[in-house]
Amino acid sequence: MYMLPNPWFTSSHFVMLGLQLTFAIAHSGGAALRPWAEKYIGPRLYRILFALVSLPLAVILIVYFFQHRYDGLQLWQVQGVPGVKILVWVLSAISFVFLYPATFNLLEIAAIQKPQVHLYETGIIRITRHPQMFGQVIWCIAHTLWLGTSFTLVTSMGLILHHLFGVWHGDRRLSDRYGEAFAAVKQRTSIVPFQAILDGRQSLQWHEFLRPAYLGITIFVGLLWWAHPLLIEATSKVQWSL
Repeated sequence: MYMLPNPWFTSSHFVMLGLQLTFAIAHSGGAALRPWAEKYIGPRLYRILFALVSLPLAVILIVYFFQHRYDGLQLWQVQGVPGVKILVWVLSAISFVFLYPATFNLLEIAAIQKPQVHLYETGIIRITRHPQMFGQVIWCIAHTLWLGTSFTLVTSMGLILHHLFGVWHGDRRLSDRYGEAFAAVKQRTSIVPFQAILDGRQSLQWHEFLRPAYLGITIFVGLLWWAHPLLIEATSKVQWSL
């Protein structure tokens, strides 16, 4: 029987990287196929098929992470340090603000309205053109700090690499679709958070944050805080052989 060279470097590290690669191929590949798919099957059916592929893979990733988050080597242990728990929750809350209001129209996400590609330049896009990437980095920092395991570190590295690819991939797709209009948006926004604001190319408009999407995220964070122990308990009961 083949033995791993380091007993702490469990097979779950490789399984997680494999799951992340599968999700990245399906998610980014599906996004790349969007112009072709919408032409032949329409935007609504494309969105439904995209969700039917992406969402189950995302659920598998989340469940597997919860089940194996303490695998591998314990690199540090700060859960008992005063202030760390609240810091992790604050960072997690901030990460969701960046992760999800990037797309505001929930009716389009659910394909109730015709899904469209939008060229946003308001709200959180003024801070960074790729808020999902920035939010994912914050989430990874918070959870890697809290858990301190090699499995969590490997997971975070995989997630960040996928989102860095998404930055390039997303800009390329918008450039192909909008051409000079996107080039102008690119000039007025930045990938690095707050860079365009500090450079004077952009300014914050606080009233743009008074939207239902941001209220929804606030409620979601509160519900997540309450349901987090239940989520961990529920995912621990899932049985599989990965």
